[in-house]
Amino acid sequence: MLETLFSSTVSASTTELTLSGALLTILVSIILGGIISLTYMKTNQNGFSQSFTLTMVLLPVIVAIIILLIGSNIARAFSLAGAFSIIRFRSAPGDPKDIAYVLFTMAAGLAVGTGYFGYAVLFTLILCLLMFLLNRFNFGTRKTMQRTLKVTIPENLGYEEAFNEVFHKFGVQYDLKKIRTTELGSLYELIYLVTMKQETNQKEFLDSIRCRNGNLDLSLTMSPTPANEY
Repeated sequence: MLETLFSSTVSASTTELTLSGALLTILVSIILGGIISLTYMKTNQNGFSQSFTLTMVLLPVIVAIIILLIGSNIARAFSLAGAFSIIRFRSAPGDPKDIAYVLFTMAAGLAVGTGYFGYAVLFTLILCLLMFLLNRFNFGTRKTMQRTLKVTIPENLGYEEAFNEVFHKFGVQYDLKKIRTTELGSLYELIYLVTMKQETNQKEFLDSIRCRNGNLDLSLTMSPTPANEY
């Protein structure tokens, strides 16, 4: 019985497309696409777009329909490849997680289109459960964050060890990337690449820096500056 559940509903010797088979394929594809889309929305903490979630619902249906129409007909397969070669997709590389979900939905549609409904449901449930578990345990989350710290100090303050005590107090790792003079040489601007823990109080950290530099200009950039821009 278990083997029957996971066997293909499409016979290798039959290429005729039936209405009931097509409707069942479309219905299963929509359900699996909806499950995958809901999993994406629940596990994506950075927000998501409605267009992408709708695409994940439709993509398994589109792939399944294509597989149904092609069947085992080689001529149709080459014709379809020629038609799709005309299409050009121009978009910036996306998030690797989004790309994985696109491949996920395509695989589900492919399994449904070939008639393996049982395997399609099984694979979908396993991968969705895996995504929930990875998200629940924050798998791959960084414990630290990198920032670019720019500090202006007077010329009479030694920049080599000016803020060592503050860095050590807050457990901040630092790398002095650039030094330049401003205001006709009366001031120095120091640029650090700092690595701090997520729980570090950034306001208290900046207040301690201000006490050392005489309340001169100070900035902490959320995204670290690329190395070639220092």
